[in-house]
Amino acid sequence: MLLKGDQLAAHLERELRPLYVVYGDDPLLVIEAADAIRAKSRQQGYSEREVLTVLPHFDWGSLLAAGGNLSLFGDKKLIDLRIPTGKPGKEGGAALQQWCQNLSMDNLLLITLPELDWRDEKAVWFTALLNAGVTIKLMAPPLAELPGWIAGRLRRQQQSADLDSLKFIAERVEGNLLAAHQEIQKLALLHPAGELSFEQIEGAVLNVARYDVFKLSEAVLAGQHERVQRMLDGLQAEGEAEVLVHYTLAEDIRALKRVKDAMGQGKPLPMALREQRIWGNKERLFERVLPRLSDSALAKLLQAAHQVDGIVKGLKQPDWPANPWQALARLATMLCASCVAASNKSGAGQARQG
Repeated sequence: MLLKGDQLAAHLERELRPLYVVYGDDPLLVIEAADAIRAKSRQQGYSEREVLTVLPHFDWGSLLAAGGNLSLFGDKKLIDLRIPTGKPGKEGGAALQQWCQNLSMDNLLLITLPELDWRDEKAVWFTALLNAGVTIKLMAPPLAELPGWIAGRLRRQQQSADLDSLKFIAERVEGNLLAAHQEIQKLALLHPAGELSFEQIEGAVLNVARYDVFKLSEAVLAGQHERVQRMLDGLQAEGEAEVLVHYTLAEDIRALKRVKDAMGQGKPLPMALREQRIWGNKERLFERVLPRLSDSALAKLLQAAHQVDGIVKGLKQPDWPANPWQALARLATMLCASCVAASNKSGAGQARQG
């Protein structure tokens, strides 16, 4: 059984199963879901708890032994299995499959994992867990949905805020739900229940965004110019390596060129994207941009990426700023503008067809 995060509370109200798998891309959501399952298990008499963390050379026999060791007092046991890498390996996969064949309400197994890629989600061991127990996949809300997520958290503490204030918080905590949770809790300590003013929120919330180059890539492809500049400023302030930022932007340009060339050879866009291993949100962004992105625009972007490569390595380039971050900002702006132009053309074409 696969549940979304917002379905877990209702499920736990109805029943408790002997096997739970909790995984996702944000530590806060995983922690909260696992805590809810632990709390329910305590209510149901699972008074004994054993924590197992899968580190290098982990003995998977200890998992099966934990399930076989009866409590001296006859208490039911919660076995808290944590796999930080998300990869149990061959021996671990076999042990997990064996566990699935012998489920018992005397032992509740709670497995926590990080975000898994599509290969891991299709692995035999994960499929066995999915079929035998309850799996909760938790994904951090995208930026557009983050204000709504924050509003929900404020409601829990009898507070509210207008949309501009919610967007302000979202921008400051982008990519870091744990920081968002802490800032929301701070608002509960500083101010009473009721509606919060923008000034109250601005004075309390810190700029705790966690910027990373992967989110920068998606923002550029989506044509979100202001967000891109804010993220570049954040990456620079956090000491990110210029060469990594350049690689991310340049690789997106090269990937666009490879897929465009494949389309020119007659391959359907979905097939070309799969061959270049473009998945998820980036796949949707490529689908929106590529049909109307011209070869000449891609050629200019490739040339610009080559020039910025020299700048981040200490070389000077004609007509380009010598400062690497300024050069990266110009490259990002160029790619951003090309994506916006291609998206607008695509939208206009679809409107004419309609």
